Amino acid sequence: MLNLRNRVIYMKHLRIGKVEEYLLNKLESGEKIHLLLIDPEESTSQEASLIASRAEEVGSDGIMVGGSTFFSQSQMDDLVKSIKSAISIPVIIFPNNITSISRYADAIWFMSLLNSVDHYFIIGAQSQGAVLVSQYGIEAIPMGYLIFGGDTAVAAMGRALPLPMNRGEVAACYALAAQYLGMRFVYLEAGSGAEKPVPPQTIRAVRKAIDIPIIVGGGIRRPEDAITSLKAGADIIVTGTIAEESFQRCREIIRAVKSFRA
Repeated sequence: MLNLRNRVIYMKHLRIGKVEEYLLNKLESGEKIHLLLIDPEESTSQEASLIASRAEEVGSDGIMVGGSTFFSQSQMDDLVKSIKSAISIPVIIFPNNITSISRYADAIWFMSLLNSVDHYFIIGAQSQGAVLVSQYGIEAIPMGYLIFGGDTAVAAMGRALPLPMNRGEVAACYALAAQYLGMRFVYLEAGSGAEKPVPPQTIRAVRKAIDIPIIVGGGIRRPEDAITSLKAGADIIVTGTIAEESFQRCREIIRAVKSFRA
C-alpha cells in the first residue's frame, strides 16, 4: 500500500484542488472510496439527482457523470446542475469527449486512454478540452485510463486495444508509465455492464508496481466483488450499471466499501 501521508505532503507542492485533496485525505485516513457513475443516456435529470441523493445517504463519496456514447453538452449541463442541487458530495466529470465538459461540475478526470490506438483519445481530445477546462475553472485531476476486454461500448468508442484480463504484468507496465508521466490516479476499467470485474491478480500486479491510487470499475455487481478488489489493492471502487438495475444491491456495495479496512 502506498504511503499516503508522504504522498499528500508531496502533493501540497503541486496544483491540486479541493476535490482531489478530499479524496486523498480520505485515503490517508484509512478509508476506501466509493464513487457512483451516472450515465446521462440512461437517466433523466430528475432520476439522476434522486439516485445521487440516495447514494450520498448511504455513504458514497462522490458522483461521476459520463457515458461512452454521450455527446450533448446542454443535456450534460442540465444533468450536472440537477445532481449538484440534490447533494453535497463532489460531482466529477468522466468524459468521453470534449462535449462532456460541463462548467457546473466540481472536477473532471483529465484522463488519457493509454491503450487506445487512436491519437485522439490519448492526447487529441485532451488538447482541445484543456482550453475549456481552464476557461470554466474546473478542477482537473490527471488520470491514466486502462480498458480491459473488447466487448464493451467504451472499448469500441475509444478504439482501445483491450488489455488481457489475466496478464497483470501488462497492465502494470501501462500503470507505471502513467505514474512516471505525472498522472495521479490510474483507473482499471472492465467496462460498463461487463460480465466480470478486473481480476484480483491483475489489481495486485498494478498495486505492486505503482504508488498512486488505483480506481477499479466495471463488472462489480456484488459486495464480494468490491471487497475482492479492495483486498487486492484498489483504493476507489466505481459502480454504475448496478444502480440502474437495483439500488438495493448498489447500497450493499457502498456499505461494503465504506466498512472495509485493510
